[in-house]
Amino acid sequence: MGRRSKAREVVFQILYQDDLNPKVGPCVGEDLLARRLSDKDLLRFATSLLSGVRRKRREIDERLDATADNWSVARMAATDRNALRIGAYEILFGDTPNPVAVDEAIELAKRYGTAQSAAFVNGILDRLMPGKEKDQHVNVEEIPQTEETAEKPPPESLLQRAQRLKERK
Repeated sequence: MGRRSKAREVVFQILYQDDLNPKVGPCVGEDLLARRLSDKDLLRFATSLLSGVRRKRREIDERLDATADNWSVARMAATDRNALRIGAYEILFGDTPNPVAVDEAIELAKRYGTAQSAAFVNGILDRLMPGKEKDQHVNVEEIPQTEETAEKPPPESLLQRAQRLKERK
């Protein structure tokens, strides 16, 4: 596990605790960060991530609600919800490249969620990225044709190939 991955994991655990024990003060999470992360740069990254997600939580949750079809953030499993919050924060407000933010959130979902969590988190964060619309579809007729994309005959099936070879003999 990479250094920043470890930092995200600790932030994830604190956010999970915040979710399940909202009466616990924020300083408890900050103390946990300091105990679990000894590297100063890593601690700075994790502190920034934790405070950012906490500060923007309402906005993040609204965006996730708007992006997730037939799901509200309140109905999501706490593990999925917090993996999504971290990924969404990094996509919307952070300087982490979007594919890295999505991958890191998926890894948290795989590690702490259910068998379906990774796909769920991936689908929502993919649609949350800038330039992606909720119902975005590619119209193949609008794609300019080049030599590589020009229509080609479908590949020969194994049965067709066997028949063709049989006819040659």
